[in-house]
Amino acid sequence: MLKLYGDSASGNCYKIQLLLSFLEVSYKWIEVDIMVGETRTEAFLKMNPNGRIPLLELEDGSHLAESDAILFYLAEGTRFLPDDRLGRARALQWMFFEQYSHEPNIAVLRFWKLYAKKSREDEPQWAAREKAGYAALDVMERELATRDWFVGDKPSIADIALYAYTHVADEGGFDLLGYPAIRAWMARMAAQPGYVAMAKRRI
Repeated sequence: MLKLYGDSASGNCYKIQLLLSFLEVSYKWIEVDIMVGETRTEAFLKMNPNGRIPLLELEDGSHLAESDAILFYLAEGTRFLPDDRLGRARALQWMFFEQYSHEPNIAVLRFWKLYAKKSREDEPQWAAREKAGYAALDVMERELATRDWFVGDKPSIADIALYAYTHVADEGGFDLLGYPAIRAWMARMAAQPGYVAMAKRRI
């Protein structure tokens, strides 16, 4: 059986949980608390030298890190990864956008607020991250104003990757009221068979 190491309230970990649920694939969940250094132990670093979650342990005992790489691996041969060359490249295009333009801003502000308990006054980079986060949302809004999904005519791993932190963007202080296309897309995602909600942050 697959083993998934992660934090229940992490968007990057939730991506994998959501895809596995859509695919009805069984796995063992292993909770890892990053705030007390559980990804920095000798045992964990043997599995992932980068010391980060999520981490997927395959049936043969090998390990795969990085959330979007895990999504790509698990989606192979399923409806969540396009069959055609260009479609696959476009899925990767949006996943690279998520990791470069979206997650470093929207997820980071959420982390500062919920995990690090920081405020705008505490963090000099807050305004810049907020501006960049809204810029990423603007890109998504323009795309979703013309289509239901980011790639093709059905949800893909591109949608899963972007949904994870977008649907909890308010927890980082982002207001989605002015993004009707994003809100409609999030509703479509939540209506998919096999959808599971993200766990609440442990207090």
